[in-house]
Amino acid sequence: MSQRPLLITIRSYAYLEPAFLAAGDFERGLVERKCFPDGERYLRVAVDCWGRDVVLLGGAPQDLDWLEIYDLGCAISRAGARSLSIVMPYFGYATMERAVKPGEVVTAKTRARLISAIPTCDAGTRIFLFDLHTDGIEFYFSDSHVTRHLYGAPLITQAVRELMGDRPYVLAATDAGRAKWVQSLARALGVEPAFVYKERREGGVGVTGVNADVSGREVVIYDDMVRTGSSLVQAGRAYLAAGASKVHAVASHLVLPGDSLEKIRETGVFATLLGTDSHPGSQQLADTPGALRSVAPLLVRALERAT
Repeated sequence: MSQRPLLITIRSYAYLEPAFLAAGDFERGLVERKCFPDGERYLRVAVDCWGRDVVLLGGAPQDLDWLEIYDLGCAISRAGARSLSIVMPYFGYATMERAVKPGEVVTAKTRARLISAIPTCDAGTRIFLFDLHTDGIEFYFSDSHVTRHLYGAPLITQAVRELMGDRPYVLAATDAGRAKWVQSLARALGVEPAFVYKERREGGVGVTGVNADVSGREVVIYDDMVRTGSSLVQAGRAYLAAGASKVHAVASHLVLPGDSLEKIRETGVFATLLGTDSHPGSQQLADTPGALRSVAPLLVRALERAT
């Protein structure tokens, strides 16, 4: 009888581990961690990986997360794991996928190269990515590591349907740059899409108009990630100014650094803010009923299909 896959989780994604264990048949693998007075870290995979299929769960919101994925991945491979599947619900530096000015570091690519340097296991090393900011990032990894980009459309459309029920609404984008993706989601939901027009002005970017009639209608804005929320709030205000009766927001990645969530709420623009649990920042909404959809079932199904 074959052994269950081992699930090993980086520290910052401990919150997501219970959902993975509930969604799939895994054996939980332990990691011993220490931090020395000089700031150096000690890591030890405290389970025998020899001949096992191992799943390493961990996104990379911070630089230390990248290093922990790399260190643990190397240790798992070196320990004789049969295969390694690295599950990254959130890929940090995704907006730094190209150079705009000479000499700029394309950090999304250098981080992909770091993960690609993890030694390949005998039965392969796979990387599962979720709702990347730019599709092409999937191809930044070495060909020795098989990548799979999973789209969050099923989670987002389910969340929107549950939020809106039978009420009529418009699915909207924060700007024209996200319009194509929002149009695709709108078709799946059977509703009208909308987006705001923006132009660069002195002191920043300003909204010049809305492309659809939202007067007297509820608007659900989709964005792939919410960080400080400035673009989201700007778009929300534009839809309200155009006559929207109410504005909701939904995102694949709720980053929400510092006091961003508090500031977004203080604007009073959004009746609802919801998304997935792909990023540790999402846990600020963990106590809000219906605010989060877990990425665990989607990612676990992908893992099961790959084995």
